[in-house]
Amino acid sequence: MRSIRWFQIGFRFKKLLISGIVGLIFLAASLVVLLKDLTVGPFQWGASLGLAALGIVFILDCFRKVFIRFINFYPWAMGRKPANVREFGDILYKRKVLSAGPKIVAIGGGTGISTMLRGLKAYTSNITAIITVADDGGGSGTLRSDLGMLPPGDIRNCMIALAETEPVLEKLMNYRFTEGSLKGQSFGNLFLAAMNGISNSFEEAVRKMGQVLAVTGTVYPVTEENITLVAELEDGTTIRGESRIGSHHLTHPGRIKRVMLNREGVQPLPQAIKAIMDADLIVLGPGSLYTSIIPNILVEGVAKALAETRATKVYVCNIMTQPGETEEFTAGDHIAAIHNHAQEPIIDCCLVNCGGIKEQILKKYRADGADQVMIDLSKIKRMGVRVIEKDLVRIANDLVRHDPEKLAQAIMDICKHH
Repeated sequence: MRSIRWFQIGFRFKKLLISGIVGLIFLAASLVVLLKDLTVGPFQWGASLGLAALGIVFILDCFRKVFIRFINFYPWAMGRKPANVREFGDILYKRKVLSAGPKIVAIGGGTGISTMLRGLKAYTSNITAIITVADDGGGSGTLRSDLGMLPPGDIRNCMIALAETEPVLEKLMNYRFTEGSLKGQSFGNLFLAAMNGISNSFEEAVRKMGQVLAVTGTVYPVTEENITLVAELEDGTTIRGESRIGSHHLTHPGRIKRVMLNREGVQPLPQAIKAIMDADLIVLGPGSLYTSIIPNILVEGVAKALAETRATKVYVCNIMTQPGETEEFTAGDHIAAIHNHAQEPIIDCCLVNCGGIKEQILKKYRADGADQVMIDLSKIKRMGVRVIEKDLVRIANDLVRHDPEKLAQAIMDICKHH
């Protein structure tokens, strides 16, 4: 029975072995040419060496093909299969270099942090993303309500950003159904929901999904408890729910005074606290100030860990203000809000954009109640925070976004000098 299996394996590899057999034939022919006469002339030497060289070329080609086939059978968590030996060597070299990179912890949520992670994974594999789980809108909110699980959307985005997957798999994870009861739902969200159903905890489900996607680094929910975000406006009005807070200006305009969790004593994921304490650099943002960044700080022990860690803490300020959350906010106002909710100063550096934005694009944003965040240097310096100005902007389809490569390079520059 075992011999039959080996025959089947050999039959599957027969096409790969043809070049090796041809190579052996050439080597045998070179020996025949060399040894057929007692006296070997220059022509025989040349013919023999030529045949031997051809034999070696064919044999090496056979080894190369078998090696690549073997790697593709057993990819060792490689999301993208190497096409040749050189590409396999590049992957191993890249992994070796990235594994020696700094330990960076990113804290936040939304699309901003996933954009940053996509750039950072080119510099280090020691990345930990700590993501808020207060989201209650969209497909994530539906799954949270129907299945009683933590919202998967922001975590899914971060995992895809850090993944080393084939383009087709990434496209699949981002696919949203267009019809039926699943309309608007992301396949990646459903995948994580299914993984959560066969796991003992949400953290375990995220870890298993990371293994499937060959994620660079680690993604953690800041807590495994079911939490709801509550905002108090300056006029005393309270708004319950992350999705309602972000759009409250449409029904009840007013600046946010503070945000809080629906209950006290929400416990953090222990691995998240450990990552903060072990980090070389911690990055807060970019992302919505009150609904993506600050909710992480409100979890018990996170602000304390940020204050006590030896890591340099960098806040990546948003390029534009956000209607409903940060109208007319300066960069200093963003930092002050973080410190007020943390109840102590936790930011060492503030990374702000100094790149130009065309006036026609700014007009479109102003029509929606947003504007470019102003950099108030004097206020920020009075808070003991260092300001680092970089051109970080990228315009795509008239939308102002952080450029992932520029942002990652700026963060790595900070890491080198601290």
